[in-house]
Amino acid sequence: MAVNLATIESVTKVYGTRTLLDAVSLGVSEGDRIGVVGRNGDGKTTLIRMLAKLEEPDGGRITWSGGLEPAVLTQHDSLDPEATIRHEVIADRADHEWLGDARIRDIIEGLFGGLDLPGFADGLDTVIGPLSGGERRRIALAKLLLGSPELIILDEPTNHLDVEGINWLAQHLQKRRSALVCVTHDRWFLDQVCTRMWDVQHGEVHEYEGGYSDYVFARAERSRIEAVEEQKRQNLARKELAWLRRGAPARTSKPRYRIEAANALIADVPDPRDKSELMKFANARLGKTVFDLENVTVKAGPKLLLENLTWQLGPGDRIGLLGVNGAGKTSLLRAMRDAYASEGDVQPASGVIKVGKTVRLAYLSQEVAELDPETRVLQAVEQVRSRVDLGKGREMSAGQLCEQFGFGKDKQWTPVGDLSGGERRRLQLLRLLMDEPNVLFLDEPTNDLDIETLNQLEDLLDGWPGSMVVISHDRFFIERTTDVVHALLGDKKMRMLPGGVDEYLERRARMAAATASSSASSGSSASSGSSAPSGSSVGAPAGEGAAAGLSGGDLRAAKKEMQKLERQIAKLDEKESKLHTQLAEHAADFSKVAELDGQLRAVREEKEELEMSWLELAEQV
Repeated sequence: MAVNLATIESVTKVYGTRTLLDAVSLGVSEGDRIGVVGRNGDGKTTLIRMLAKLEEPDGGRITWSGGLEPAVLTQHDSLDPEATIRHEVIADRADHEWLGDARIRDIIEGLFGGLDLPGFADGLDTVIGPLSGGERRRIALAKLLLGSPELIILDEPTNHLDVEGINWLAQHLQKRRSALVCVTHDRWFLDQVCTRMWDVQHGEVHEYEGGYSDYVFARAERSRIEAVEEQKRQNLARKELAWLRRGAPARTSKPRYRIEAANALIADVPDPRDKSELMKFANARLGKTVFDLENVTVKAGPKLLLENLTWQLGPGDRIGLLGVNGAGKTSLLRAMRDAYASEGDVQPASGVIKVGKTVRLAYLSQEVAELDPETRVLQAVEQVRSRVDLGKGREMSAGQLCEQFGFGKDKQWTPVGDLSGGERRRLQLLRLLMDEPNVLFLDEPTNDLDIETLNQLEDLLDGWPGSMVVISHDRFFIERTTDVVHALLGDKKMRMLPGGVDEYLERRARMAAATASSSASSGSSASSGSSAPSGSSVGAPAGEGAAAGLSGGDLRAAKKEMQKLERQIAKLDEKESKLHTQLAEHAADFSKVAELDGQLRAVREEKEELEMSWLELAEQV
């Protein structure tokens, strides 16, 4: 029987006149993996802060089992700004000590992308004070995971992590034996990690078994049963009224309700978006040209991010853009935005960006636009437009769209200055959509949005007829709202990935393995060369051939073969890039697209075989 670690007994929390949590009772046992969901402001963070005893309840009590010391990641870290990363994370241990610990290496590589901490100027010796909030958060998470607590409590752990980092964190938490309570809006992460859900709503917490997908079905079933019960109550009331009027009641049979399987819950849900219909509508609104990029080079200051990029964003295209941090995703969108805003006068470092004459671009950046704090929510929306055409004959007033985005009638008269960060993000999105754009650039649109708002936004975008580029680390959102995934892998090129996010992670893993093998090979060569006696033969460095079991001749042949493979892989990269360009040019010709896609798959398979051969040779060398 699992040991109980922490208990929440009849806990109540009140802010002002609002009861945030009302007599809530919950428990956390050994091995529990609990995801906490709910709307922004409903009390998720307050609940886990009280569980961690960082905040006192107004009523009830929190008890821990003897000796429990949970590890807690809050939204505000307690790192020493004067300390270095080395001091906070690995406690100033010597390099040979922590490098010999596979667990420490795995955590640092998983959260920072490498043992040398790429992106931090002085690696482990970087001082924490000047770092950004996202960088500090990764440091705090690494410090927490290096411990061995019985209970881990995490508040938005996936914030500021890229797709690879989120994937690594999910795998890491799956392997740990610690109990887990986690607040996050990342639905894919919840599905991978959690086995129970706490849904915080209107002062209550409802418990569900399973991950996020199970929770969605269970909650839908709960809503259906509640609707049935309400209908039964109303029917009984009507019958009671009829009995009072008619006298003795007629004999009636009780209605029977049958609970169907999960697919019955979605039987009346509309079909997924009609791509062909939306494409026709987008063509009518946009014409043939949206954004055409020809041999474009994108820079951020002196840093070269993308080189000779030829790419086309067509009418109705829905593109998900993935990439390593610093690869140029945001810079690319900004270059396209600048070309649009200047009507073609502002161009990138080299190449040309052509913008269609009918394009109406809306660009959601990662920064939340500032509004007059005294302005009311509805006024801020009506400043843009009082009604909006959503396409396909759908029209909404500013008030109706506010309600769809979680701003009820009372909330619509709240001053902007009183909104939370998530609510301001929602308002920013709402104002963009009110301007009736036909092209959307969304840079991390899911930041600070709760799951219900994300669902509403996805529903709205599902039937939105226009072109769209989405940068996001939320793979659930990417897969739901876009049709094609492109990636920037840090090699100054863009690639289309038919396999989506999974293919992106596979490619990144192969690149990391190839880099590690290459580094090991270089290190081995350098080490062998430095230890060789002065009289050693140049043709067969001492130790190198012996370590791998290769003679001097075999070693030279292996290196020569590796160079040959590298040239072949580079040629296939060029071929792949050309095929991507041709796919964009013939997007409307389905037979041609099918033919090019076949060629692309063949090139990829050949490239994978060559990469595997290169890795095998690298290991030998």
